Amino acid sequence: MPTTPPAPLFPAAAERALVLDGGLSNQLADQGCDLSDPLWSARLLADAPEQIEAAHTAYMRAGARVLITSSYQATYEGFARRGIGRTEASALLTRSVELARRAGADRTDVRVAASVGPYGAMLADGSEYRGRYGLSVRELERFHRPRIETLAAAGPDVLALETVPDTDEAEAMLRAAEGTGVPVWLSYTVFGDRTRAGQPLADAFAVAAGRDEVIAVGVNCCAPADADHAVVVAATVTGKPVVVYPNSGERWDADHRRWDGATTFSPARVAAWHQSGARLIGGCCRVGPSRISALSKVLRGD
Repeated sequence: MPTTPPAPLFPAAAERALVLDGGLSNQLADQGCDLSDPLWSARLLADAPEQIEAAHTAYMRAGARVLITSSYQATYEGFARRGIGRTEASALLTRSVELARRAGADRTDVRVAASVGPYGAMLADGSEYRGRYGLSVRELERFHRPRIETLAAAGPDVLALETVPDTDEAEAMLRAAEGTGVPVWLSYTVFGDRTRAGQPLADAFAVAAGRDEVIAVGVNCCAPADADHAVVVAATVTGKPVVVYPNSGERWDADHRRWDGATTFSPARVAAWHQSGARLIGGCCRVGPSRISALSKVLRGD
């Protein structure tokens, strides 16, 4: 298991920012992939890994310098439901890191973040946007630890503990990542000025304060407007660099199974996040390569 990341994650100049990629699922859908499966994009680790590598490559060409792996919904429990044994599941988790690494192989400045999604993502019922699963911190830690250890052993630059809905799960994930030797970022999904489970953001971000292994803290998979406030709170509470990668601003209409509304992910917001302390900036659902390209130009000052 690596004791240090292959290369420093942050640029030498602390005031600079790294561009993250955008939503993996929307890019895979645009490539013609069928994601109507409880495993979501993780199914393609077994069935069409070349599609995942192609999606990573599209974002890298758009300017992303941190590629987030396709392991968000990849868990031993989820794979087991599909008849995939533990050995093969471990190989698929490892493959998620290898695919992202391969996509960036021609560049020395591309980093890989191994995605660790919340317990609710495994349930595939939307509960990651509610949290409070009725499990203790210890039970959640027991769930997350094997997957985190396997991903860490694959050699990513950072573990992305992402779309975390509440502070109990944040604590569990951080405990599970202790001792891996790989730095982490902690990213909540939020609504307004609270986590999805209803905790004040200041309390949520405080979970990461004082932990040396946490190199950034922030939010993802939320509305851009909610990210505006969260970036400021995260920087103030923790004094750490902030990671921010919200959705496009469109809303999912579950009844009609479609996205509605206008995007509110704008260059002006990107600049404001950077000014407020964000040093890892990208997009989540419905933010594709074209928006990542525009984001990259803003951060370069083009």
